[in-house]
Amino acid sequence: MIRRFALLATIAGLSASALTVHPLGAQGGAQFSSSNEARAALDLARQQQRAARARGEQLEQQAARSRNAADRATQEAAALAARVQQAEAAISAAEARYGLAIRSRRTLDRALAARREPLVRLTAALQSLAQRPVTLAAFQPGSLRELVYTRAVLDSTIPLVRRRTAALRSDLDRARMLENEARQALGERRQSEAELGQRRAQLVALAGAERRAARLASGGADREGRRALVLAEQTRDLNALVGLLDDAGVRRERLAALPGPMPRPADPATARAAPRPAPTPTATAPPSRYQLPIAGRIAYGFNEAGASGARQAGIGLVSRPGAQVVAPGAGRIAFAGPYRGYGDIVIVQHASGWTSLITGLASLDASVGQQVTAGSPLGLAAETNPVVTIELRRDGVPVNPLDYLR
Repeated sequence: MIRRFALLATIAGLSASALTVHPLGAQGGAQFSSSNEARAALDLARQQQRAARARGEQLEQQAARSRNAADRATQEAAALAARVQQAEAAISAAEARYGLAIRSRRTLDRALAARREPLVRLTAALQSLAQRPVTLAAFQPGSLRELVYTRAVLDSTIPLVRRRTAALRSDLDRARMLENEARQALGERRQSEAELGQRRAQLVALAGAERRAARLASGGADREGRRALVLAEQTRDLNALVGLLDDAGVRRERLAALPGPMPRPADPATARAAPRPAPTPTATAPPSRYQLPIAGRIAYGFNEAGASGARQAGIGLVSRPGAQVVAPGAGRIAFAGPYRGYGDIVIVQHASGWTSLITGLASLDASVGQQVTAGSPLGLAAETNPVVTIELRRDGVPVNPLDYLR
């Protein structure tokens, strides 16, 4: 009988004492309002991480095959920017994993706490019975009858407590697993942050060298940049600025397409007028490779009604603080600088009358006149409330950028 009391007291005592958990702290899960939100953020971050890795590998291969030094430098900068975005996505994935583990651990802690009170009371009662000598029952009226009843109760209670103890052991094993998973996520985040710092330092140096090379290759880039800033001061709104720069870009393309001067004929009397070149149909294809300028979630979509009731001409992307912003497609930088209330903006003119407008940058790594490819670094998002917008226009008319991602 004493062995039964001691065994039951030991089982219940183990169950109650094991409920004391060691929380990892309040940080990490606060940025997610629910486990579903954390799980969705984890899925999005892993998808963006895979996409950035694939872009980086593709751009690195293109850079290795390129024989032109300028093209190779552009591809290398874009590949490095993709690796930066890959590291950013890895940090977001680690944060989501940590938040998910913390929320699951808190839910489990609450369930264990709800079981603790009755088990503690049962443990105290059983330990009191186990410490009470059986011989004392002979000197107390009714004790023998109570002892028989108690033994019958114990025969039915011991299997139930053992089952509950086994369930508690399973829950506690899960709690330790969640704790280890959270610690692993924190370790992965620290590793990704270190990698991000290294990649970003390399990208800053490479982007600076690329801008210097672009200025040397185009002597009129400084004049064009000053002209663009003057236009920004004179225009009333962003649409007018984009329209003026589009007109200038069309004139530039037409001048570049004109034939060069004809050599003077040896005999002017036999000279004939040069044949007029046949007009070629205007190409209307969008950029061959188009991507979002930043990794993040969509805050608002194309043509959605804003706070003022006006329809959005593009989409807004919420990113990590200070995230890398890249060119959505190949083209030429027509404007790079601050504009009224939009922060630093970049206007990229693509071929065939397509234009991309990116706003909400906090710093710039691009300059007017620079040739970029899809993924070339443009700058960084803001450190607080980072929202980057992108507008894609075809002959000045806004279209949904999501329809042209490839």
